[in-house]
Amino acid sequence: MKKSLFFNYIILIFSILIISTCLSDCKKPENPIKFPKGTFPDSVINLTEINSTFDDYNISLYQITANYPIIFSSNRKSSGGQFDLEQANISFVFDQTNGIFTLSAKMGNDLFLDKLINQAKTPGNDFGPYRLFSTTDGFEYLLLSSVNAEGNLDLYYLKNTPVYNSSQPAIAGPYPVKILNTGFDDAYISFNAMQDTAYFTSNRDGNFDIFLQKRPLEKDLASWFNLEYTASTKVDSINSTSNDKCPFIFRNVMFFASDRPGGLGGFDLYYSILKNGKWSSPVNMGPDVNTSSDEYRPVIDFNPDFTNIYMMFSSNRPGGKGGFDLYFKGIELPK
Repeated sequence: MKKSLFFNYIILIFSILIISTCLSDCKKPENPIKFPKGTFPDSVINLTEINSTFDDYNISLYQITANYPIIFSSNRKSSGGQFDLEQANISFVFDQTNGIFTLSAKMGNDLFLDKLINQAKTPGNDFGPYRLFSTTDGFEYLLLSSVNAEGNLDLYYLKNTPVYNSSQPAIAGPYPVKILNTGFDDAYISFNAMQDTAYFTSNRDGNFDIFLQKRPLEKDLASWFNLEYTASTKVDSINSTSNDKCPFIFRNVMFFASDRPGGLGGFDLYYSILKNGKWSSPVNMGPDVNTSSDEYRPVIDFNPDFTNIYMMFSSNRPGGKGGFDLYFKGIELPK
């Protein structure tokens, strides 16, 4: 009897050990994803692979994915002389298991962008490329600022049907933006999200100021661009007695460059928030962005898989390849 009980006891202990081992081995594996969404780094990253020893600035985003082409202005091919448009490709990867963000950049070779850039080229300097898909007429637009025969900057546009796969649609332009151009420098256009207001910079009143022009949404962009000149409105709550340039609108925030007093030196980047139909007093983006050198032409965008947004801009700060370089930085959208 005792032997039988002892034997049953041994079997029970053995069974418990087996079940315990099975439960231990059959645990649900740990989820390797520790970061459901990515975060763009808040450190300033030099886009070394596409920068040169000359001036590289005025970025335009072409499409929004984790691997996308950009258009920018550079005087590298003229060894520091004339500015023309160039293309490059930027890609980023965020590892959800360890939170590491990797950014890479290289010069681009997209056939359609080559065609677009070549057609956009003018005899003068070409600055401030800005890509826009029109929600009114369904065309893609490239806007830029080019030096005309009189030596002033004018706004120009090109348009094409959207590019699908390897299609090579016809491109019309460049044509002047008649409704905005004057006999002074008019440059760096940007639209709000509704595309019913254009913002740009001009020195028609002396220093560079930021202006706006309302657009009726029932009129397609090309027709609106071709209207006769109409006086634009200064954005008084943003402008200063210094130079205020390169407005870029992202949602209800305007980012721009200014050399007003109180900055860190040269041109700094600022932002203003649209509240109740009025732009707030500008705020300097601080030493995390600005330096004692020049920071110029901010461009902002987002990726839905990231918790913050990102900014690309130009700067001639020390540590670059030379002249103005292109930089990338993750930021929080001001509120």
